[in-house]
Amino acid sequence: MKFTPTHEWIRVEGKIGVVGITGYAQKELGEIVHIELPKIGLIVNAGDEVCVLESTKSATDIYSPVSGKIVAVNQALKSTPGLINQSPEAEGWLYRIELSSMKELLSFVSSSP
Repeated sequence: MKFTPTHEWIRVEGKIGVVGITGYAQKELGEIVHIELPKIGLIVNAGDEVCVLESTKSATDIYSPVSGKIVAVNQALKSTPGLINQSPEAEGWLYRIELSSMKELLSFVSSSP
């Protein structure tokens, strides 16, 4: 698992990256009450806004750590956004992305920021 300075994480399985937010980020946000997930098939660049998380405290943009195509979203979050609070680095994952360049991963750290 690799981490961005803005508290997103990515775990790569082959050419597919699973993306979510860190435990630190979910603690700072508080209780997640709504999420806007990206559309499957959306092509994004590293740094693009792809999701919005709404909590009891605020709304926060989530940025893609890598470039590629969104291939899946965590449908369970639509009815149970609190999964992000319960398990931000496992069951609370946000989306899966087919990476367009593995080289983009070289700039991330392998421990939580």
